[in-house]
Amino acid sequence: MTTQANLPRTDLQSFRDEAAAWLAGNVPARWKEHRGALSEAEATELRREWDRRLFKGGFAGLSLPVEYGGRGLGLAEEVAFHELAASAHAPDGLARIGKILTAPTLIAHGTDEQKQAYLPGILSGDSIWCQGFSEPEAGSDLANVRCSARRVDGGYRVTGRKIWTSFAVHADRCLLLARTDENAPRHRNLTMFLLDMTQPGITISPIKQISGASHFAEVQFDDVFVAESDRVGDEGQGWRIAMTVLANERGSVEAATRYVEIRADMDLLLDCCGRDRGQDALLAELDTRVDVIRWQVGKAVARRHDEAAYTQATSVLKVGWSELWQQITALGAKSLCPHHRAHWRFQYLEIRSASIYSGTSEIQRNIISERVLGLPR
Repeated sequence: MTTQANLPRTDLQSFRDEAAAWLAGNVPARWKEHRGALSEAEATELRREWDRRLFKGGFAGLSLPVEYGGRGLGLAEEVAFHELAASAHAPDGLARIGKILTAPTLIAHGTDEQKQAYLPGILSGDSIWCQGFSEPEAGSDLANVRCSARRVDGGYRVTGRKIWTSFAVHADRCLLLARTDENAPRHRNLTMFLLDMTQPGITISPIKQISGASHFAEVQFDDVFVAESDRVGDEGQGWRIAMTVLANERGSVEAATRYVEIRADMDLLLDCCGRDRGQDALLAELDTRVDVIRWQVGKAVARRHDEAAYTQATSVLKVGWSELWQQITALGAKSLCPHHRAHWRFQYLEIRSASIYSGTSEIQRNIISERVLGLPR
């Protein structure tokens, strides 16, 4: 297996110093200085190159086992690096779905053959993944997935649609949740697959968002083959495996990155509204809540080895940072700050989706009420 730089295990502060120094010398100047004006083609190439730099520098798969090409560090180092990278205005690599979602899912549920086949490409950035979960009729109600996978010789044939699929236009593979049994009980009729996105029968339609950005796509599968060797776990175990995926999607790595972005918007808001004395109490409250997000990230990291406690902490985190960010951007848009009007307009529209993706706030509150507070259904 191809391995990245063999850097020694260190304590957390030494790691932060090492990572900060590396980032200072490796974040592309063109990205930092011109990312808002880059063409889509140039931005894509810089993001691909960033994945390669991370691997070469030893900062890909920090918390993955050494035997699979990672550095064998902990979640604390993974979170610290993402926070530092966001602060350094590093690109968001195209391989993030593979690293944050697919890789830990394979470590937890995959076969040795699947790990050997897919983890090297994920870590090196050579293989780009997307996540095939949400559908037009199955967003928050993920158990209602209708995309089907029917058994054939050697594997399955997949037919159906997925929507809000990030990185689909670049993806080589899809971490796909599909229905394999029409008669099995709810939550026991789904199966997880590692589907090849480069084959015929796949139609990808980019979706333009209200902000003008286009992060997502709708994907149509028309009788597309997936080998039995690319099934993760047994048939009917898809829901359980999907919960592993979602725990990582809502987890502390994502929240640490979002914290930095929210802190930057909060600081800008304080600058825009600093002379409005009537808003002092509200601004102070929002500023404190930003700091609480960082504290909650640390709390989640500390609970990483307790699956139930980690799920609880990340659900609280997801509601906290997404709704706080929406409040900050809404206030920024109302400020009519003449120097940052375009920024606030874009952020206000862009962050409308923050309380929807990775599980809506309504779903997270159900989880919190049942699994954190112990309330009856």
